[in-house]
Parts: sequence; structure tokens; C-alpha cells
Amino acid sequence: MQTHTQPDNEQTQIEKLSTWDELMNDLTAVDAWTVQRAMQILDERVIKRGPILKSPQDVTAYLRLQLTDKQQEVFAVVFLDSQHRVIAYEALFCGTIHQASVYPRTILQRAMTLNAAAIILAHNHPSGMTTPSEADKSLTQQLQSILTQVDVRVLDHFIIGEGISYSFAEHGMLS
Repeated sequence: MQTHTQPDNEQTQIEKLSTWDELMNDLTAVDAWTVQRAMQILDERVIKRGPILKSPQDVTAYLRLQLTDKQQEVFAVVFLDSQHRVIAYEALFCGTIHQASVYPRTILQRAMTLNAAAIILAHNHPSGMTTPSEADKSLTQQLQSILTQVDVRVLDHFIIGEGISYSFAEHGMLS
């Protein structure tokens, strides 16, 4: 039976490299590229934020992809950093064909956990009609009031349906 061992000189070199800097200085070009690529992949998958949503049109396009095909009402939140890059999109509540129960406490908890600076609220109307109900208006005001107290801005609330989406901000319904 053969066993594979490192040559004495290679093992001795590795043992001598006691710090990260020393290890990085001793890497070959291929090794250095491999380490750099691994760091890029980690950055893309773990650290990097999502797209920057700069306009209501950007947000509408993003939300249509998420909510258009849902058969029940789904209430979602887009959590954003201070540069309005997407931290996370989460469909937090799912209801029936014409309503969903929404719990402000859950939204507040997720915003704090994700360290969000701002949020965009969104839900679909499976009926296709995008006119906000009184309950939609009241909930938006309630969430804006609660989240403002912890420095999380509600940038908008979108209703996604058939045709043109409804934006609370574009209709002057957010303070």
C-alpha cells in the first residue's frame, strides 16, 4: 500500500508561512487567480446587493416579474439599503383571491433584521384592478408611521395587476 506524503521541502515551506500575507506572497499566478476568483464569487453570492431601483418604472418591472402570475393576493416587501440597492425581496403574506392579512410587526422585524434603510411595499390584485382599497390606504399609512420611528423610509407601495400598476408615491399618497 502506497501513501502519499508531501516532500519534506514543500512541507517545510508551508510550515514557515505563518501569516496570510506571507502565504499570499508565495502563491503562484494560478493560485492567486484562484483565490481572487473565489473572493469574487463570495462577493457576488453573499455580500453583493441586488439591483438598484432608481425609478417607479424600474420597480414596476421588478415587481411584475415577482407577482404577476400569482392566483392569490400576495403582500411583499422589497428591502433596500441606503443606496436603494435590493437587499431582499420577500413575499411575506399570502391570502385569498381578494385579500391578505398583513402584520406590521413582521415587516418591522424583517426590516430591522436586514438592516434596511428603506422599503417598498407591494401586493398584487388577482382581479387585475389596481385601484387601492381603503384597507390598502390605511395599512400603508400605518406602516409608514411605524417604520419612520425607526428610520426606515417607506418609498412606495405598488399594486400590481393587469395593465398599469398603481404607485402610492406617484399619486401623492405618501408623506
